[in-house]
Amino acid sequence: MIIFPFLHRIFEFMHLRSLILFGVFLAALSACSKDSFTTSSDARIRLTSDTLHFDTVFTSAGSTTRAMKIVNLQNQKLRIDGIRLMGGSNSAFRINVDGSPGPQLNNLVLESGDSIYVFATVTVPPSGSNRLPFIVRDSLEIRYNGNTEWLQLEAWGQNARYLRNAVIRSNTSWDAQLPYVILGPLQVDSNVTLTLQPGTRVFCQADAPLLIDGTLLALGNAGPSERISFQGNRLDEPYRDFPASWPGIFFRSTSKGNLIQYTEIRNAYQAIVLENGAQLAIPKLSMTKSVIHNSYDAGIYAIQSSLKADNCLISNCGKNLLLIYGGVYQLDHCTIASYGNAYLNHQEPVAFFANHAQINGISVTAPLQTLIRNCIFWGEGGLVDDEFVVSKLGNDPFNVSISHSLWKIKNLPSSVNATNMIANQPPQFDSIDNGKRFYDFRLQSSSPAKDKGLLLNYALDLDGKSRVIGLPDLGAYERQ
Repeated sequence: MIIFPFLHRIFEFMHLRSLILFGVFLAALSACSKDSFTTSSDARIRLTSDTLHFDTVFTSAGSTTRAMKIVNLQNQKLRIDGIRLMGGSNSAFRINVDGSPGPQLNNLVLESGDSIYVFATVTVPPSGSNRLPFIVRDSLEIRYNGNTEWLQLEAWGQNARYLRNAVIRSNTSWDAQLPYVILGPLQVDSNVTLTLQPGTRVFCQADAPLLIDGTLLALGNAGPSERISFQGNRLDEPYRDFPASWPGIFFRSTSKGNLIQYTEIRNAYQAIVLENGAQLAIPKLSMTKSVIHNSYDAGIYAIQSSLKADNCLISNCGKNLLLIYGGVYQLDHCTIASYGNAYLNHQEPVAFFANHAQINGISVTAPLQTLIRNCIFWGEGGLVDDEFVVSKLGNDPFNVSISHSLWKIKNLPSSVNATNMIANQPPQFDSIDNGKRFYDFRLQSSSPAKDKGLLLNYALDLDGKSRVIGLPDLGAYERQ
């Protein structure tokens, strides 16, 4: 009677041992499978992209890096017989596979379920095409187990004229035949004029401020191809829409008589800086029918200076208008607006005027004279209650006058003469999509800013459309 339980335990032990051995056997088989190479032509890899595309790249200037992965989908090792750039060493493209440069690499091992990275860059050679972009292409051949996969490489290139750490010492004119790429600071010397003809395009590197000690004349026209543009030189996604892509335009103390018309200035750190010039007979800068957009710090930063602006849009900047230490300013038919988005938080008022500043830790004041008519000051998507702020210290002459304008305001600024104002009524811009960062600051037909302007001597709006029928609309755009 005692023997039977004993035998039963022996049988249980033998069964358990068999299961363990069988498990070890299966694990060994699996390990052997993963350690072995598949040579089947049915083996497959996966490319995480079939095309690497480079947006407009200036000739002779290198691009950013694009990348994709080659993934082994098998439960065994896979040998990549070769990865070859078909254009070879003469190709505009360069490749690097997991740290090894091309143009050709052989006998690469991919572990089961593993992947390798393929990186590509491009330097576009010059072509006969001047203004229009041209396309540069190549392809990458990937061979394994008698199979061939292809990765397409494509870049849009554009010829350009380059200036590196340049100083303009005599009167100079730029045309629209080829864009200008600025590498390092560009200085316009004192008593020298740089004239930009209609359609001129200027692309500035991250370390390339425009330093104007003389005079800048940006003479754009209303037609889309005749407008002048300033922006950073990174045109590839996502960099082309980043604020602070380049420093901006600095009109320094000796600069005078500057004119900017039908011009777009985008993605700067400080788009325009004006130093001194409050006592000039004519404004240090006259700006008409122009756009400043997406500046990280300031759209216009003026220090005891002078500005006359009409029919201008200053939008989505960290501080759209920052005018301090006094000065002389006139704004007519301008739209000053900001919407907080993924690139810029709306934390500052769109317009700040002050007759004082801190210099070497000491508060100093100067006379301030400001005239504002037919403008819009609006902001959303932030924590700002007052989009128009004025700060006064001391007893210097102080005159800030605003009329026939729309503003978002909770606390009326003191020491300001405000008449015929529209307060806290959304201007009903045509289309605002923060998610897609799309902003159309033209007015809807039901906008409270429509037909509310004072008759002034401005025949055209920012689009070059007529303002002469009836009362004008507020802001930079006339609703037709």
